[in-house]
Amino acid sequence: MKMLKEYEISFFGLKEGLHRFEYKLDKEFFEFFKYDEFRSANLDIKLDFRKKSNMLELHFTGSGDVNVNCDLSNEPFDLPLEGQLDLVVKFGEDFDDDNDEVLILPHGEHQMNVAQYIYEMMVLAVPSKKVHPGIEDGTLKSEILEKLDELSPENKKDIEETDPRWDDLKKLLIDKK
Repeated sequence: MKMLKEYEISFFGLKEGLHRFEYKLDKEFFEFFKYDEFRSANLDIKLDFRKKSNMLELHFTGSGDVNVNCDLSNEPFDLPLEGQLDLVVKFGEDFDDDNDEVLILPHGEHQMNVAQYIYEMMVLAVPSKKVHPGIEDGTLKSEILEKLDELSPENKKDIEETDPRWDDLKKLLIDKK
């Protein structure tokens, strides 16, 4: 919990208006949440925190890069990430975080921890399929890619031709429909 102390914002003593908080994230931040997809991380997070008389408005933006393994070749590469998240904090009787965009804190609260929101914003910014840029432009040389290319159906020289008798039988089935 010591690591998350720097992400606690005490809004009780803040004046109304805009306040900016900045954070640098590395691999250790994500390891705290038991997320081990990143080999390394270098992310900058900016939080525009607007305090109003009856609510708080938070606008998170994050950018940087993370080192991940390619889903096709398993080769490591730096993946640029950008994310943003808007959150409105209102006050009510009980804590309620069921809504993704509105957080309700009990009336007596005077601080909140934003680490979970930063974590979720950046993890959701990761594309579902991570492809090495060298695969897309054809410059990546890898044993795995060479083997996949060798085994691909387009490169098979011994593609079997179908028996013409079966083709005639297939025509009979198609004609019945």
